[in-house]
Amino acid sequence: MTPVFAQRLESALLAVAVLVAFVVTGAGWWWPLVLFLVFDLSALGYLRGPRVGAAVYNVVHSYAGPALLAAVALVLGGSGQDPTWVFVVAGSWGFHVAADRALGYGLKLAEGFGHTHLGRIGKDRAAA
Repeated sequence: MTPVFAQRLESALLAVAVLVAFVVTGAGWWWPLVLFLVFDLSALGYLRGPRVGAAVYNVVHSYAGPALLAAVALVLGGSGQDPTWVFVVAGSWGFHVAADRALGYGLKLAEGFGHTHLGRIGKDRAAA
């Protein structure tokens, strides 16, 4: 098994785990699907050029953001507040990142949108 395949498989399993968590908690399994494209708005950074685009895209497509947001939800819950909506956004965000990685859309390199840490995608893959 290649490292790239292993990363994609792990990401697919994580995406499934997030959906199962939504079903089990009754948070609405459809939320990750409804919010899926919201996180791709980060690609608008490419309007400022490939370096800025890659940086903005990578910040939103890292597991760090959803993990930090889930931690905020835990703190809110621990202080007696209802963290449901924060968990929904964190889980949906994590699902998006995992699904993207499972499909081969990795973190972007500054050379352009088609160059990722998981290999080339789209036209860049066909040209390679």
